[in-house]
Amino acid sequence: MNERKTENIVRKHFQKFSMIKIEEQKSDNPKINKLLRNASKKGNGPGYPEFIITFKNDSDFIIVVECKSSIKKHVSPEGNKYSEFAVDGVKLYGSYLTKEFNVLAIAVSGEKISEIKVSHFLFLKNSSDAIPIFSNKLIDPDSYLTGFKHSPQKFSYDYEKLLIFSKELNETLHAHKVKESQRSLLISGILIALENKAFKKSYKDHTKPKDLANMLVQTVSLELKNANLNNEKLDNLNTAYSFIRTHTSLSSQPEVLKTIVDDIDNNVNDFIKTYKYFDVLGQFYIEFLSYANSDTGLGIVLTPPHITELFSLLAGVNKNSIVCDNCSGTGGFLISAMNKMIEDAKGDLKKVKIIKEKQLIGVEWQDDIFALACSNMFIHQDGKSNIIHGDCFDPKVISLVKNFKPNIGFLNPPYRTKKTDIEELEFVLNNLESLQVSGTCIALVPISCAIAQKGESYELKKKILENHTLEAVLSMPDDLFANSNVGVVTCIIIFTAHKPHNQNKETFFGYWKDDGLVKTKNKGRIDANKRWDGIKAKWLDTFTNRRALPGQSVLRCVSAEDEWCAEAYLETDYSKITEEDFILNIKNYVLFKNLQTR
Repeated sequence: MNERKTENIVRKHFQKFSMIKIEEQKSDNPKINKLLRNASKKGNGPGYPEFIITFKNDSDFIIVVECKSSIKKHVSPEGNKYSEFAVDGVKLYGSYLTKEFNVLAIAVSGEKISEIKVSHFLFLKNSSDAIPIFSNKLIDPDSYLTGFKHSPQKFSYDYEKLLIFSKELNETLHAHKVKESQRSLLISGILIALENKAFKKSYKDHTKPKDLANMLVQTVSLELKNANLNNEKLDNLNTAYSFIRTHTSLSSQPEVLKTIVDDIDNNVNDFIKTYKYFDVLGQFYIEFLSYANSDTGLGIVLTPPHITELFSLLAGVNKNSIVCDNCSGTGGFLISAMNKMIEDAKGDLKKVKIIKEKQLIGVEWQDDIFALACSNMFIHQDGKSNIIHGDCFDPKVISLVKNFKPNIGFLNPPYRTKKTDIEELEFVLNNLESLQVSGTCIALVPISCAIAQKGESYELKKKILENHTLEAVLSMPDDLFANSNVGVVTCIIIFTAHKPHNQNKETFFGYWKDDGLVKTKNKGRIDANKRWDGIKAKWLDTFTNRRALPGQSVLRCVSAEDEWCAEAYLETDYSKITEEDFILNIKNYVLFKNLQTR
């Protein structure tokens, strides 16, 4: 057997690509050599991988390759025969290099191209986990780099870093007395300004903070003007950002604004460029509200990003959808929908242009959040988005929305905090009435709206069913809004517009209480155990195929008089009841009876 033959296969595969540098055994990069100094496969001395591949335009990502001539020496059962097996050895190298780099570890065995075995493992920086990735064949470096950047693991890693940074930035802005309501606007303004090459190149050169503040606001105004926004919208946005010019810390204290711009450029800009259709500003807004949640008095609760994506999947959003959100907030639903629509356009740039200009409609009443929504869509390369500044109940606004002929409606309405507030189902009805016949409306509302059997919510349930069909109600996790420090329990309600509810119609009820996310001390509620993708697939399967599963979902004919929630109709899945469950319930019952007799 001749290992040089295996190495030659790998060498020939990679040497035709100019975007990479290929080194063998050692690297010119002292940082790499230092990390491999104690990585010997035999446990003493430096490690010498067959190939070390670096990217000319991405210094944080490297590829390390280990070869073996025999496919029998591809991987050992124990995984610790580092000098004998390709997978074992390359994982060892990856575990050392991950202290400073994101590493793709490739194991190759076999002497002929027709028979070689290839395994890929991703090591994210500062992580010891070897994550299987890619297929069982060698591919081009650009595909490796793109696949790495868009992998779910990389997103989770970057998203967690973003959450940590948002908390640090929140502390910084609080220390400099930037109001909660202004913080997200400041971030959005900086992100817009950084789109301007002249600003990005020169902002560090400003020695006077007032000059930098003025330049920032001027650049934002210029970028928005170049996006061909109408004069009224442009005036509103210029007013929203004007506070930056006069804010004491931002415009007069040395280095404060410059440092914030620099931090945003380094920690947020790359994230946005990589994950184009993620509501970053919404995430910052959630963090800023959770610090001093003054806006909960206005019922503002932003939808978590995995739920905005779920809405698009439930509605079957595609390139021909026209999506309306009459309570758009920062635009999270619209950004998620835009992602699915552009994905479905499959590179048709003419269609993508139409999607951005004519197929996304939002309505927002509050000035500062309207500015955020507009800037958010601009940051996501959609400067002409149809975000309407106004009251969704205004007949003129309703007429404007209807002119677009939306066939999908999304909303997370403001939640009532006092009796004089508008009832949540009023917003749902408003959305439904703006849709085309047979359009789909999906809303996230407090469970109290769905189970109401008297009062205003009950009357609205009756009114809705007179003209629209209740397709599904999905009970959401109790702590869904933990990141916003809001404890309201919610459900997703799905309607078909302008088709009166048939009393013989079976509605789907899902008990979707466990989305796999967990609350963590420093990062909030996240998918720490990587369960969401599997749960999401199962939920979509049961909903799409209307599967009735014990303890999870049920089909029932209901009217306005009934409770619209799975809990009222679910059958118990006795197969999942353990002895511990039985003992705990007996103890709780005995305690309850004892308390009653006292």
